Amino acid sequence: MSKLQPTENHPLEPFLPSGAKLLMCGTFPPKQNKWSMHFYYPNFINDMWRIFGLIYFGSKDALVDAEHKTFAIEEIKNLLSCKGIALSDTGKEVVRTKDNASDKWLRIDKPIDLAWTLGEIPECHAVATTGEKAAGIIAMLTGTDVPKVGEWRECSIKLEDGSRREFRHWRMPSTSRAYPMKLEKKSEYYKTMLESTGLL
Repeated sequence: MSKLQPTENHPLEPFLPSGAKLLMCGTFPPKQNKWSMHFYYPNFINDMWRIFGLIYFGSKDALVDAEHKTFAIEEIKNLLSCKGIALSDTGKEVVRTKDNASDKWLRIDKPIDLAWTLGEIPECHAVATTGEKAAGIIAMLTGTDVPKVGEWRECSIKLEDGSRREFRHWRMPSTSRAYPMKLEKKSEYYKTMLESTGLL
């Protein structure tokens, strides 16, 4: 008989800086023994913050603390706050059906409360999902098709105050090393999205 895997609650609060115009959503963090810092995209072999380094500073190592095998968390938070980029994940409660970090084996039992999250960042007009499973959750919540990688769909959702928020849902390539695309190519996709949302 296979061992039942426990339900995990998301270990981080959403990062919602004032004036955020973009909400970036992954799926769920890896197990904490894989973390190099207490923040989003914490695995040292995940390339999100190298991509941001390339785009905003011209160097993939600009936000990397190579000596300690971690990232410059305060510089990252300051950059996100300055540019108006919020972070959350699409899974609030999940089960790792294969006891690993792969989205393929991640079952989302409770998704993001998208209406609440967008209600907290009233200037947000774009959501970027960083992988296939995350994109599928946003598409499900908004009743829209999943965009192709690098493309977007117009979406809307009813907020808690009864109003509707319209936004573009961008589907980005995963920043996991398991995703078969070179860092520089991934960066091009993210740069195009950030330019389109007015954050470059």
